[in-house]
Amino acid sequence: MTSHRLPRLPGQVALPEQKSAVPSPVRLDGFNSAPAGEVTRALLTCCRSLRWVHRLADHRPYPDLGALLAAADEAAYDLTPADQAEALAGESLAPLPDGAYSAAHTALSAAHAAYESRFGHVFVICLDEFTPGEALDQVLVGIRSRLANDPEEERVITADELRRLARGRLTRLVRQFAHQPRIADIRRPE
Repeated sequence: MTSHRLPRLPGQVALPEQKSAVPSPVRLDGFNSAPAGEVTRALLTCCRSLRWVHRLADHRPYPDLGALLAAADEAAYDLTPADQAEALAGESLAPLPDGAYSAAHTALSAAHAAYESRFGHVFVICLDEFTPGEALDQVLVGIRSRLANDPEEERVITADELRRLARGRLTRLVRQFAHQPRIADIRRPE
């Protein structure tokens, strides 16, 4: 198989080919057919922005998980600063893994306090690609490095972390909907 490369023009940045982050096919029947109130409550566990939630709920049905995640990304990119603040207000500090409540707890508390003092909101980071054992180190490294950001740069990073968090939560949520028996689907014995 030959690879053809496009000529690189000045000022352009080459991006590596993106692989689909969408895992095996997940049926969206349960998510698409659930009552609006149930879906709204469930989506609020993914992102606490009402604009984001209503946009996803109102545009059902989705043909597949990829389409739902694309819609979630688009809705996240369209969040206003007020929407982002609403979403951040719904976030809380992630619990530390078992056995990590020692000096690490003190360091993490101090880092969170410094971050909130500098930026005015809770620190968010998506840890989906890390093991629970790596989570604490990743949070500490992330928070310490992001403390050096200027507020506008951190706003952009925070928005992307919220989007990534929502994607992971949404993927897990849809899988739960796929495995829940719906009352309408349960047949009475004849």
